[in-house]
Amino acid sequence: MGDFFDDLLKKIFPPRAGNQSLSVKENFLVKEKDLHDLEAWNTSEESKTLYDLVYRNYHYKRAQINESPEVHVFSSVYANGFALSFGPPLDSNSFSLLFLGLSRRIIALGYEQVSLDRKLEEVNEQVKETEKFYFKPPLQLPKEGELISQLYGNISLEKIRINQQPSYFKLLASVYSDRLYYDAKPFDDLMDRLFERP
Repeated sequence: MGDFFDDLLKKIFPPRAGNQSLSVKENFLVKEKDLHDLEAWNTSEESKTLYDLVYRNYHYKRAQINESPEVHVFSSVYANGFALSFGPPLDSNSFSLLFLGLSRRIIALGYEQVSLDRKLEEVNEQVKETEKFYFKPPLQLPKEGELISQLYGNISLEKIRINQQPSYFKLLASVYSDRLYYDAKPFDDLMDRLFERP
């Protein structure tokens, strides 16, 4: 039976020469069932506890304190963000719901979802799966002499799984450095808005 699956995999993914690695990318949509599951989960104590925990651990990390699940902070002139490592008390389901929940909260701030794609690639003999949302501030025509609001800049939200196991997700806000735009709002304000209780 194992030979059958090995043969099938070789037909689908023929052996590659040298260091050539496999990479597949596709666009996809969020399933209605996932949105219904999120809606139910958002009213649960578990969701409130996890949003509070991630928000708290983000601020702890900025004070050089590591708690579980571990948060990593990115800070530069043009991009700010955080990553959340998979770990207790998160399980695979709550990890995915938290990721999807943040995507809906970004949209609620007035952002437009530009894309959602999934990429599968072979990295060091492991399969890395990346799901990525990309959001932009709403397109607007400013009045003459006015600047355009960029809100918090463009936002990407990525969830990474290695060999079908959750690894981490990250959110990154990249600002425009263009004189046609107002300065981006502070990243801390974005964090406050994303993690406030509805």
